[in-house]
Amino acid sequence: MLPGLTREEILRYSRHLLIPEVGLEGQRKLKGSSALIIGTGGLGSPVSLYLAAAGIGRIGLVDYDVVDQSNLQRQVIHGTSTVGKLKVESARDKLVDLNPDIDIDIYNEPFTSENAMRIAKDYDVLIDGTDNFPTRYLTNDVSVFLGKPNIYGSIFRFDGQVSVFYAKEGPCYRCLFPEPPPPGLVPSCAEGGVLGVLPGTIGTLQATEALKVLLGIGDPLIGKLLLYNALDMSFDFVTLKKNPKCRVCGPNADIKELIDYEEFCGVPGHDHEDGSAGANWDITAPELAERVKSNHLKLLDVREPHELEISKLPNAVNIPLGQLAARLSELDSAEDMVVFCKAGTRSARALELLVSAGFKKVKNLKGGINAWAKDVDREMPVY
Repeated sequence: MLPGLTREEILRYSRHLLIPEVGLEGQRKLKGSSALIIGTGGLGSPVSLYLAAAGIGRIGLVDYDVVDQSNLQRQVIHGTSTVGKLKVESARDKLVDLNPDIDIDIYNEPFTSENAMRIAKDYDVLIDGTDNFPTRYLTNDVSVFLGKPNIYGSIFRFDGQVSVFYAKEGPCYRCLFPEPPPPGLVPSCAEGGVLGVLPGTIGTLQATEALKVLLGIGDPLIGKLLLYNALDMSFDFVTLKKNPKCRVCGPNADIKELIDYEEFCGVPGHDHEDGSAGANWDITAPELAERVKSNHLKLLDVREPHELEISKLPNAVNIPLGQLAARLSELDSAEDMVVFCKAGTRSARALELLVSAGFKKVKNLKGGINAWAKDVDREMPVY
């Protein structure tokens, strides 16, 4: 039986009640429905805000990060007053203020193979608000095993994608991408940046698709991939088909349970920059500051040229990571070298490339130039 609406709720949702496709019965459906939002960042912000405003009766929020000042350019559910606070708590407080009549569950933990089924099993739809491949594949597989729709979204710089992966009625994410890209090939938003309003556009589209699925109205993006570009304001659609050889949702699927997604993708299953190449290869910013005083070091900056306008180290040579393989001849493998980037992630990949090419006297600046700004030169900006 669908839950009823109070007088206050009838007033709150009156604009919905006036739409024939929603009406009183549809609003009662929304009140009786639930959505799990994986990630409370750029995409999770607009998704959760609009689903809460729409009257989804129960919303689950999964995240384990804290609010950082760099989040505020796009993660509009958080604010300056919540910097340093757990994201799930910051988001919950905002949603409760927006709509105190709904239930908000928070999960301050990584979404992993160990807990995903437990967390997701009681929700009607799963909404992917992550930006890393292990969690993206995990979310897909959970949705297939539980028979639930997966409202997918992704963003990078000016581009976004949206689809509804629902194995019961169409393809799943693995039908489109059977294998993840090689580690390091696709930069994250933390490495490549994102236009602040882009997650608002894509996240709102995800919320729209979730409402359509829960209400059973319209034509959800099942079997279709929406491609959006903000620079030319274009919307394109790609038709997707179920892959009969899909290892998860195909007739001869051989993946029957959740796997190790970090091993499968070859990258960590979280949204943070690790900034480390491992204890044997890392050098800290204070250690580098001491070595620069006494030793001749080659400093190799593998960031993009436009990042040098923000911060740079004296006498560093700039070879962007994407050009490094083709420009190894410009470097002397006999020199002591320290590689760095913004936060240590790209430089860790650069170090792997250098070591595989025979460079032995090389270190990675743990935490990147941002660590230098925090621990050595406090006048240098962090970005």
